[in-house]
Amino acid sequence: MNEKETKLIIAAILHDIGKVIYREGNDVRKHSISGYDYLKETGITDKEILDAVKYHHAQSLRNADIEDNSLSYIVYMADNIASATDRRERMEEEKGFEISAPLESVFNILNHNDGHMYYKPSFLNPEDDINYPSNTKTMFDRHYYNKIKANITNNLKGMNYNKDYINSLIEVMEANLSYVPSSTSKNEIADISLFDHVKLTAAIASCIYQYLTANNIDNYKQELFIDGKSFYEKNVFMLYSMDISGIQKFIYTIHSENAMKILRSKSFYLEIMMEHIIDCLLDRLHLSRANLIYSGGGHCYILIPNTEEVRTIVEKYNFEINQWFLDNYKVSLYISSGYSECSSNSLKNIPEGSYAEIFKNISKKISEQKASRYTAEQIINLNKIREKDYSRECRICKNVSKVDDDGLCPTCSALKLLSSKILDEKYAFFTVVSEKEPGALKLPLDYYLIAEDEKNLTERLLNNDKTFVRTYGKNKMYTGKRVSNKLWVGNYHSDCNTFEDMADCSKGIKRIGVLRADVDNLGIAFVSGFNNEANNNRYVTLSRTATLSRQLSLFFKLYINSILREGEYTIEDNSEGKKTIIRNAVICYSGGDDLFIVGAWNEIIELAIDIQKKFALYTEGTLTLSAGIGIYRHNYPISVIAEEVADMESMSKSKAGKAAVTLFEDGVKHKELGQDGYYMNISDGTFGWNELVDEVIAEKYNCIREFFDDAGERGINFLYNLLELIRNQDDRINFARIVYILSRLEPDKEAEKEEKEHYSRFSQNIYKWVKDGDKDIRHLKVAMNMYSYMRRDKYNTEESGGSDDAD
Repeated sequence: MNEKETKLIIAAILHDIGKVIYREGNDVRKHSISGYDYLKETGITDKEILDAVKYHHAQSLRNADIEDNSLSYIVYMADNIASATDRRERMEEEKGFEISAPLESVFNILNHNDGHMYYKPSFLNPEDDINYPSNTKTMFDRHYYNKIKANITNNLKGMNYNKDYINSLIEVMEANLSYVPSSTSKNEIADISLFDHVKLTAAIASCIYQYLTANNIDNYKQELFIDGKSFYEKNVFMLYSMDISGIQKFIYTIHSENAMKILRSKSFYLEIMMEHIIDCLLDRLHLSRANLIYSGGGHCYILIPNTEEVRTIVEKYNFEINQWFLDNYKVSLYISSGYSECSSNSLKNIPEGSYAEIFKNISKKISEQKASRYTAEQIINLNKIREKDYSRECRICKNVSKVDDDGLCPTCSALKLLSSKILDEKYAFFTVVSEKEPGALKLPLDYYLIAEDEKNLTERLLNNDKTFVRTYGKNKMYTGKRVSNKLWVGNYHSDCNTFEDMADCSKGIKRIGVLRADVDNLGIAFVSGFNNEANNNRYVTLSRTATLSRQLSLFFKLYINSILREGEYTIEDNSEGKKTIIRNAVICYSGGDDLFIVGAWNEIIELAIDIQKKFALYTEGTLTLSAGIGIYRHNYPISVIAEEVADMESMSKSKAGKAAVTLFEDGVKHKELGQDGYYMNISDGTFGWNELVDEVIAEKYNCIREFFDDAGERGINFLYNLLELIRNQDDRINFARIVYILSRLEPDKEAEKEEKEHYSRFSQNIYKWVKDGDKDIRHLKVAMNMYSYMRRDKYNTEESGGSDDAD
């Protein structure tokens, strides 16, 4: 990245800083002038940066005394393109604006929603509560804008304005402007934050600069200002995507007594590997993190310039990454990529349908690349590989490699060392270095990853360590030299260190629960979620896709931690009311739209319901989750668990409308040995979330609990018998047997009135539910199974085993 590019990005990020000054109320001039003077006061002296801030509107440019190749013209054009449908016909200093207005929710218009929800004025602070959209319109005041200004000022004064600090500048804007609306016009939807706007402006500006340079265009005034309308139609940009294949198999291929730690380490390793791959590519393309539109779950989208040089770099880079994967992991991991040319018009869906076409082209290219992964030469070399004599099978990943005295390959050995540091708040930084250090983990293209605390990192920087490449901060926002980006990491964990500990923390039967969930139809939401004929599809733009993706990343990578730390729902007390429960669980993975969590079996069901409720609140119900929940012995193979729970999740997604959860899936053939040698087969249950909460638990589970909690050990035996008959309800004779069992449960005449009332309600409900058919019977099966699990330790002091392959 040359000096001019660096100045351009800085100017684009800061071009609207004057809005904060204007809304603070002490400056009534145009915000471009306010921003220009403010930046001079903070110590910026570079004329090109200052001019680009001062002259980024057409009115100012018309009479500006600047060169024809001034960066001001690029920032002007980038601002217009980034604004897209949010473009201001008039400036904020004129009438028709409500400068104290809060940011509206992007979910207001997603998937045909017609919401009117707002975010409260806030900073993006990982320590704060989740800022859910609300129908309460809490206005900004001048005091709040004064705090924003003070925060930004303090950070700007500590920076050097060169390429090493660009990502820190982005961090500062994100922390302070994420809930500040870009536009406060009363005639526009104010759902794009000022941060999202300036970030996209910087991305577009970089692309325009490289496009103009590649085409030998140095009269920016003519190209972008005088002939600006025709520029909107040119394919200046490419939307580029990468996708890592093999993630699931790589993560879940584990054979170890430290399965939980290794699982967490592998997930984190792949997440940070993806960020590293992205950053290395951005470095080669002379772009910044501003150009990263979305990253999560092994996928990313990046806005890049449409030039031959960029195409060559991208194709060569893709080959190098895959060669590194072959050299280190053979065919386990593979990156496929694709890109599509686009104009500023197509990025705002002009002509109609052109925005969706961009994603369709990318998807087609990625599919084609996956179908023919390797060159003939690579395939020949793979077939020639012969393992060396000193190679043995790693006892964790089972790959053949050179192993250490502990039987671990270099990767698993490093992952084992890294595992405890990932969860340790002391190690707030993950640093990429160019030379191997003790305990370092290999990264693509001959780089290495180490975990560091603040003291070690500070010493490294003070000593000008030449091996230092960049560092990532974990769940906190930092500024500094080559701080690439904060990593939002779903790293919640309880004090349980193993799967066995998790099982011991369970209520009733000692089992772990495993939750796997992801967002339904997310790809469709990205591409066409803002389609709406009622508004002529005018909100189908890259700016909203970028805003949507960032909001989802915040939920799954950051806010997920507080949802588990402050649990509310419980199976036993499912009445409304705020509770705070610290969950016995660990997040193994939580990415851009999906998650994998292990914990005490009953708490996994509870936290899944918490997550679903919070997600519905967060997205205004415009997006839904589907999930699978399995229950296992602590030593059941994690690779098998992952497959089985994935099948459960697929069952949920096959339900009409999705938005479902599957637990106790029939195909898994779970078996539990009950009292007196009685086996109970855990039945399938796929339910809508409300169906599980309201009908299975609140209605049927509570009815069962109310009656059997007073029935003692004798009652639980009747429960098992009743459950078996209900499972075989196709046999008409079984209904008579059910009636018989219920009659035997009737209290004596001398019993207390309350006991008789409990029996009456229970028996009448069972008659009704069994008669009503399949839906209620399915509810009953799961509710009864759940109750027997919850009470297992009460009536079975020792478990008598069961087949090893049954659970």
